[in-house]
Amino acid sequence: MSLTAGIVGLPNVGKSTLFNAITKKNILAANYPFATIDPNVGVVTVPDKRLEVLENMVLPEKVVPTCFEFTDIAGLVKGASKGEGLGNKFLSHIREVDAICEVVRCFDDANITHVEGSTDPIRDIEIINLELIFSDMEVIENRIGKIEKKAISTKDKEALFEVNLLKRIKSALEENIPARRLEYSEDEEKILKAFNLLTKKPIIYMANVSENDIVNGNNYVKLVEDYATKENAKVVMLCAKTESELSELEEEDKKMFLEDLGIKESGLDKLIKATYSLLGLATYFTAGPKEVKAWTFKKGMKAPECAGIIHSDFEKGFIKAEVISFNDYKELGGEKGAREAGKMRLEGKEYIMQDGDICLFRFNV
Repeated sequence: MSLTAGIVGLPNVGKSTLFNAITKKNILAANYPFATIDPNVGVVTVPDKRLEVLENMVLPEKVVPTCFEFTDIAGLVKGASKGEGLGNKFLSHIREVDAICEVVRCFDDANITHVEGSTDPIRDIEIINLELIFSDMEVIENRIGKIEKKAISTKDKEALFEVNLLKRIKSALEENIPARRLEYSEDEEKILKAFNLLTKKPIIYMANVSENDIVNGNNYVKLVEDYATKENAKVVMLCAKTESELSELEEEDKKMFLEDLGIKESGLDKLIKATYSLLGLATYFTAGPKEVKAWTFKKGMKAPECAGIIHSDFEKGFIKAEVISFNDYKELGGEKGAREAGKMRLEGKEYIMQDGDICLFRFNV
C-alpha cells in the first residue's frame, strides 16, 4: 500500500538530519533555510520482531519486511501561505501526504541559527499550524463562494449539506482549531476526501532534543506534550544528531550504543511505529520456504482486499484464506502444529483481517 508521512517544520529544526537517518540518504543538510528545495522521498522498513521469530522458525530463502514512505518537505516560514519563503509550493507537497510528522526544535544551540531568533517550541508549532489553517481557509472559502448562492436558490440538499459542513469547518479554523479536532459523519467524510485539507491530516510531533536530554527530556518537551494532548496527538522525543549516528552502525553496534545511552529503542523506530499506527495500518504475513514477507493493510480491510495487496488476481478470484494467528503459530511450532491443534482457520470473504495473521490465500481466476 502506498502511504506517505510528510516531515515538516521550520528551517533548521533538524528535519533533513532526521530524514538522512531515516533513509540513510545524504540529502543536503545545511545550516541555512531552504536547504531542501524539492521534497525528498525515502522508503523505510517497519521494525517488527515477529519477522525474526518467523525467520527462525521457517528458515526461508529470504525475509521481506513491510515498509512505507517518508517525504522530507522544505522548511515552512511565517507567511508561507501568502508566498513567503518558498511559499505555497510546499503547502501543496504537504497536501499530498497521508499524515504529518512535525519536527519541533527542543534544544538550545547558539551555533545553529533559529529562523525566529530563539527556541520556543509552541510558537514554532503555531506558526506552522497557522500557515496550514490559512491554506485550508482559502480552499474552503473558494468552494463556498462557488456553490453557496446556487445551493440556496435551488435548495439542493446535497449542496446545502456541503455548504453547512464547510461553514462549520471555517468557523473552527477562524478560532485556530484544526479540522482534525472536529467530528464528522460518514457522509461528511466522503465530501471532505476531495478537499485533502491540511489541518485534517493526523499529526505526530517530533521533539528534537540535544544528546544530553535524550533520556529524560526537558521543559521544552513537556510544553510540546501538553500542547499535543489538546488534539490527542502523539509526541515522539528523539535526537536527530544521535539518530544520524545510529543509522551508520551495524545492528549489534547499534544495540550497544542504545544501551550506553540508556534507552531501549531508537527514536526513529518509535517514530516509524507511531506513524504506522497513526495511519491505521497493520501487518499480516505470508510464510513459506522461499519467502517470509510482511504486508501492510488498513485496519478494517476484509480478506479479499488484503489478498489483492499481493496481486489483483488474488482478490478477483478469492475463494478462502487459511489463517493462523501469530501467537498460535509461535506457540504451536509453526503451520503443522497449528493445523493439528485446530488453530488454522478457514476464513471467507467477510473476514476482517487482524494484525499478525499468517495467511495462505486460495483463489481461482
